[in-house]
Parts: sequence; structure tokens; C-alpha cells
Amino acid sequence: MSFRKIARVILTALKYLSLVFFSFVAVLPIVSCVVTAFKTDVEYQSTNVMTMPESWLYFKNFTYAFQNAHMGKAFINSTIILICVLLVSTLVGTQLAYVLNRFKFPGNNLIRNLFLFASLLPGVAMQISVYEIMTKLGFINSLIGYIIMMCGTDVISIYIYIQFFENIDYSLDESGIMDGASYFTIFYRILLPLLKPAIVTSCILKGVGTYNEYYNANLYLQDKKLLPTVATSLYTFVGPQGSKYNLICAGVIISLLPALIVFVTCQNQIYSGLTAGAVKG
Repeated sequence: MSFRKIARVILTALKYLSLVFFSFVAVLPIVSCVVTAFKTDVEYQSTNVMTMPESWLYFKNFTYAFQNAHMGKAFINSTIILICVLLVSTLVGTQLAYVLNRFKFPGNNLIRNLFLFASLLPGVAMQISVYEIMTKLGFINSLIGYIIMMCGTDVISIYIYIQFFENIDYSLDESGIMDGASYFTIFYRILLPLLKPAIVTSCILKGVGTYNEYYNANLYLQDKKLLPTVATSLYTFVGPQGSKYNLICAGVIISLLPALIVFVTCQNQIYSGLTAGAVKG
């Protein structure tokens, strides 16, 4: 066997070994979480994280976590927040991208550069001014106020929409204008349906961030009994005297179920949207 063939075999083996290793690293926390969720308090305190539980039918952790962490209320709040944020962000982002792409006016490039500059600013650096604005508007402990704050359109989503608009031929706009359609009609009847792949991509990015948001939810929705979200409800079992990780892991699995169901039922649309809506260089 020549040296070139030996090198090719070694590189192929290293490639597959690295894939197996990183797959194991990615799956290990999930496996550990599932194992810990089925352990009693005594088992959790006396065994390591990878020791199998005595019974896989011990569902008391799940019922206790669901009831005491107010996860039913948290799911309702998170669903309301997610639906409102995605609807508003999609409408605002697509319309803004439509204006910036289809209409050339003084300040067009300036607005694009300002969006780029805003994306470079760290969110933590603006928290003091944002918190002051939220306080003066009375949006602390307000679900509506939190939704308005989270509806801010992501710069990444705007650029995804702009890039997708650039791949749509102007002849569609011209034919609509010749038929007497207004700009709103052209946007809503012709262009918006063509943006489905880009909308799916941006909704996945925005939806995952909104569903997993903890910092802002913990900061602005301070009443954890009336205004819990899925992310903040998991911290019910964290305290100064120790954390009950078996209950936390049970809550994590419960919170993953809705996302898993959505992914399984809509995976074809998600994959097609990510592929067709990707930003091309």
C-alpha cells in the first residue's frame, strides 16, 4: 500500500473518530439529564450523574416539578410571548427589508449601516437605559411590556430578508404595478408568500432565542408566581441551601417536549426553510 493511500485511510479514520467524539460530547449532557430526572432525592445524593436509576417509572419528579414550578402557567405565558413576538417581528422585519431593498432614497445606506452598528453593541451595555425606559413606561411586571421589548426585530433577520429580496426579480413588482396594484398589494399578495423560506429561517432563530430567554424574563417579569416563563420556572428549585437537580432535570425535559414535538412534526418545512432561506455570499 502506498504512502498516499495510508495517509488517506488515516485521515478518514480521524475524521470519523472526531465525528463520533463530538457527537458523544453533544449527547452526554442530554443523557445525564434524562438519567438524573428519574432519580429520587436519596439516589441523587448517593450516586454519580451517570449511575442508572433504580426505576425508570419514577415520575414523581415530573409531576412535582410541573406543579411547584408553575410550569402550566409558564407554558401559557411563553406561548403568548412567542406567538406575539414572531408575528410582530416578521411583519416589521419583512416590511422594513422591502422598503430598504425596493426603494432607493437618501439615507438608505445610512439606515443599513446603523443596523450594522447596532448589532455590534453588546446587549448588556444597553441594559441600564432599557431598564430605565421600561420603568418609566410602567412595563416592569407587565407581560405586554415584555412582549413589546422582545418584539425588537433582529438585525440578522433583516439582512436575511434583504438578501432574499435581492433574489426576487423586479419584474414581479413591475407587472403588479402595470395591473394597477398598490405597493401594499404587491408586498402582501406577491412578495410576502415568496419569503416563506426566509421567514421560517428567521422565526427559528428568533423563536429559539425568545423561548430560552432567561436574563430579560428574570429582570422584567419579577413576579415569578404570576408571570413565570419556561426559562425562569426552572430556577424554582435553585436556592442558597442547594439545588435539586433531579427536579431541575425533570423540568428541563418537560420544557423540551413542546420544541421536540414542533421539530418532529415540521422538520420538512424547517429543513427546506433553512436551506432555501440561507444567506448567500
